[in-house]
Amino acid sequence: MKKEVTTLKKIAQLLDISTSTVSRALNNHPDISEETTNKVKKIAKKLNYMPNIFAKGFRLHRTNIIGVIVPNVLSYFTSSILKEILLQAEIKGYRVIISESNNDVDKEKEMLNTMLQFGVDGILMSLTKHTIDVEPILYALNQKPLILFDKVSNKVPCSQVIIDGEAAAFNAVEHLINIGKKRIAILKEFEQSYNSEKRFQGYLRALKTYKIPVDEKLILSTDDISLKKGRRLTSQLITLKEKPDAIFSITDAAAIGAIQTLKKFNFKIPEDIAVIGFSNSLSSTIVEPQLTTIDQPGKRIGKIAVDCLIEEIEKPKEHLTSKTIEIKTNLIIRNSTLVSL
Repeated sequence: MKKEVTTLKKIAQLLDISTSTVSRALNNHPDISEETTNKVKKIAKKLNYMPNIFAKGFRLHRTNIIGVIVPNVLSYFTSSILKEILLQAEIKGYRVIISESNNDVDKEKEMLNTMLQFGVDGILMSLTKHTIDVEPILYALNQKPLILFDKVSNKVPCSQVIIDGEAAAFNAVEHLINIGKKRIAILKEFEQSYNSEKRFQGYLRALKTYKIPVDEKLILSTDDISLKKGRRLTSQLITLKEKPDAIFSITDAAAIGAIQTLKKFNFKIPEDIAVIGFSNSLSSTIVEPQLTTIDQPGKRIGKIAVDCLIEEIEKPKEHLTSKTIEIKTNLIIRNSTLVSL
C-alpha cells in the first residue's frame, strides 16, 4: 500500500486554514499568531511533514544546495577536497550533492544538466581528463555560478582554484638536480590534460634553468597515469642504453609503480635511480623506500572553492570578477631521493 505523503494542503484542511497560512507559520512569519504557529507545527510534527526543498527552492529561487562534480570520488586527493567542501558548506548553511563523472565526458554533461534541473544554487566542478568541448560548461555557467577546481580549463571564463602545478614540478625536478641527477625522466599524461601540461612545463623550465638538455626518450606519456602504467613506462626506461638516474611522475600511483619495477630489477633507490611523485597520498608513506612527493593541500582547495562559490551565489553578479587562485604546494622529501652526498 502506498504511503500517503503529508502536504501543506492536508495540514491546512485539518486546521481549516489556508495553505499560505500553514507555509508562513512553518517559516515563523511575523504576521501569523503564536497560537496558530504552534498548532501548525504541532500537527506537522505529528504527521511527519517534510518540506519539499526543491519545490520551495523553485518558489524562492534558492535551494541552499551546492552541486559538486568530480572525476573520481575515491582519489585520496579528491576525497580530502570533498570532505572540506562538505564541512564548509554545512557551516554556511548549504547542503551538497556530489556526483562522479568517472572521467566520462558524456556523464559529465549529464551530471551538469541534472544539477541544473535540481535547481542547485551553484556548481563546483573538477573536469574529466578528456574534457575538450566546454560548451555544456559554458551553458551551465550562464545559468548558475560555477567554479572549477583542481582539473580546470582556460577556455572557461570562471573563477578557478588550482595548485601552482608548474612551480611544484619545478621544485621537484630542481631537488633531483640538487642531489646530482642529470638524466631525469618524466611520466605524464597526454597533452590534452591541463594539470599534466602544467607539471610538464615546470619540468622543462627546471631543465632549462640548470642547462640540462631535454632528451625526448625520457619523456613518456600515457592516457592513464596509474600504478600499472608506472610499472610499464619504467620498464621501457630501464631498457634504454643511457638509462635515467631519476624519475619524476605527475602522480604518486605511477611513481609507486616505478619503484616496484626498479626494485624488481634490483636497481638501488635512490642511488641508481631516484623517484619523485605528486600528491602525497597515503600510499606514499607505505611503499619502501618511502616516496618523495609534492603535497597538495586538498583541505585548503576545498575551503577556498566553497568560499568563492558562496560569495558568487550571495553577491550580485555585477559586483563579481572571475579570478584564478593558485595555491602553493610543499615538497615532502623522503627516502626515494635521500642520497648521501
